[in-house]
Amino acid sequence: MSHEGIATRSVMRSVAFLGASALAVSVLAGCSDPDPAGKPLAGQDIARAARAEIADGGTLHWAVDAVPETLNTFQSDADTSTTRIAQATLPSMFRFDAAGRPERNPAYLESAKVVETEPKQVVLYKLDQQAVWSDGREIGAADFAAQWRALSGKDSAYWTARNAGYDRIEKIQRGDNDLEVRVTFGQPYADWRSLFSPLYPKEVMGTPDAFNDGARRKLKVSAGPFVLKSIDRKAGEVLLTRNPRWWGERAKLNEIVLRAVPRDERAAALAAGDLDLAEVDPAAAKRIALAAPPRPQSPSAGGSATPLMGPERRRLTPAQKRDKARFRGFEVRKSLEPAYTQLALNGGEGPLADERVRRGVARALDREKLAKLVLSPLGLPAEPVGSHLALSGQAAYADNSGAIGGQDTAEAQALLADAGWVPGGPVEERKKGEKAAGSEADKSKKGSGSEKSEKDSKKESGKKADKDSEKESGKKAGKDSEKESGKKDSAKDSEGGDDGAYIVGEDNKADDDEGEHLAQDGKQYGSKQLQQGGVPGAYAPQGTAAPAGAAVRPLAKDGKALTLRFVVPQGEGSQSLRTVADRIGIMLERVGIRTEITKVSDESYFKDHIASGQYDLALYSWPTSAYPATDARPIYAKPVPAADGSLNVEQNYTRVGTDQVDQLFDQAIATLDESESRSLIRKADSRIWAAAGSIPLYQRPQLTAVRTNIANAGAFGFGTPLYEDMGFLKKGSGAPAPSSQR
Repeated sequence: MSHEGIATRSVMRSVAFLGASALAVSVLAGCSDPDPAGKPLAGQDIARAARAEIADGGTLHWAVDAVPETLNTFQSDADTSTTRIAQATLPSMFRFDAAGRPERNPAYLESAKVVETEPKQVVLYKLDQQAVWSDGREIGAADFAAQWRALSGKDSAYWTARNAGYDRIEKIQRGDNDLEVRVTFGQPYADWRSLFSPLYPKEVMGTPDAFNDGARRKLKVSAGPFVLKSIDRKAGEVLLTRNPRWWGERAKLNEIVLRAVPRDERAAALAAGDLDLAEVDPAAAKRIALAAPPRPQSPSAGGSATPLMGPERRRLTPAQKRDKARFRGFEVRKSLEPAYTQLALNGGEGPLADERVRRGVARALDREKLAKLVLSPLGLPAEPVGSHLALSGQAAYADNSGAIGGQDTAEAQALLADAGWVPGGPVEERKKGEKAAGSEADKSKKGSGSEKSEKDSKKESGKKADKDSEKESGKKAGKDSEKESGKKDSAKDSEGGDDGAYIVGEDNKADDDEGEHLAQDGKQYGSKQLQQGGVPGAYAPQGTAAPAGAAVRPLAKDGKALTLRFVVPQGEGSQSLRTVADRIGIMLERVGIRTEITKVSDESYFKDHIASGQYDLALYSWPTSAYPATDARPIYAKPVPAADGSLNVEQNYTRVGTDQVDQLFDQAIATLDESESRSLIRKADSRIWAAAGSIPLYQRPQLTAVRTNIANAGAFGFGTPLYEDMGFLKKGSGAPAPSSQR
């Protein structure tokens, strides 16, 4: 599992980043724009079709990472599979549109609005008169009240992962009739739309035993277009079938089978006909894309219909021709996830506890190049993320990165010098066992087995056809690394499973001017390249250029070099993160900062390093939310001492926070004026940028392999899937038959 997907929304909402001069910068970048939120960079790519064009029946086999441990989304071990089942089987009062904004779900609600603000905030829900649970009972106030009591935090017998918002409710009452529910808040709550989505029946929420244990393995009562039929943990499958009591548009599919398939096995499962739909990594996506010609760009897809960058179709290698035949009938639908990858800077201790050093690191980064490095090869918009709290298109979004400033080598060096880090000081010797990135010793350890020497020989001989064949066949770990980044990467990124650490900055690597060159041209970035190209302007007076060949001397203070431990996961699904980490190391070297990159197992990466603070720099992702005042606050809250003397960081794993940011979140969550609440969120984001605890880099790609005859499914982007509209196109469309009919 890639660590670009560390936190799902359910985990994010549970218990799973200022200098005064910076605030002189305009708080809101683009504040003169009437809507700084803009539009999503990439729209949904789901092959939208009218229901009349979709056949009745069929079984959709859909890959998931794992069979969920719990079916209760409010428990700490809920995952994306839990969420997917809940979306198909349970009521949600609000869902998300294609721009990631909440909208009333008409299947359950006729209306929902704030009807009183004084003396208390009151929200009145008017339910659809046909809305019933699968046992025939009407959905009503008793279900709302049971969920509130379970999640309010007042009864510790309920093992809840989160209670945000529910803890502000004072009472829940029946309205003028059985279809009305009045929710009265003891404290104003701006994000009231986040509540009761999903809504569980009172049979689940009514007692601690039912909540804690009963809903982990079964959903006896549900209310969606599908019902949970069975869970086969041995086979790794969850079966959803049509709900005969569903009052909305009848589901087109008979069944949905959620099948647990590891990401590195999904391409083979698709080729074997065992899957119809699966999110895949960039390497697999490029192989599968060979089978379907690029589709014309549709207005609704934004930039997402741009073809994947890959081999010239008229000059395919034998392996690529085999892939084209194996994946016939599939295509890749792509968008951008409602999540972004960031560089986290641990401000809890060490050099990064100094805000000036963190800001110096931030000013050394070229975020545009990093976004291009990951997204351009996939044909996706490569724009850096400008907010910690929302993404382009979401209501709270505004590009507030001006609070920290863009890439500026001279400014970065000035900030570091102000913190006492100066060039030319003594540099500690590398510890025994450590190696420099790209060294000969490193290259000799890039794997094992007889195929390795053959691969290296082909790489060195420059036989392009053989290299392309190897890249597309996906058979070797080193080549998987190249494919994951979408390019032919340098040798240092394909080290296999080596657990060691190496120091960026000791081998005098130089950076390319264009991000895509790092992994496309197969060059080794060693001392020879630095001697030829140098780092212009590194130590020259501002506005002048240093002579070619001038190397940047490491920074030091009090006899110690400025070396930051950069922790990255070593799993096969994290090659792109390691590539980005390498590029960041090169950028930091330009200002004299060395990075010691340490690869750790996927299992220990987050728990043993990120959450515990055992890192200086790290890359991981956060989902964004339509409710940032609620969901993002634990991520950026100022750490406070706990009763036992430890530090309570909530989800703020960078340990960087300020009282002012906390106050802005508190004001935003209690402000019922939506425009004012958004303004407060944007101000909070500006101050989070200025504190430089984390630097948003790029929105995560979403690549989904789908049978070409499947409609209304694929890369959903921000939007909530409409399970009742998914299905196989009717015969006569020229596409293969549904899987259940083959």
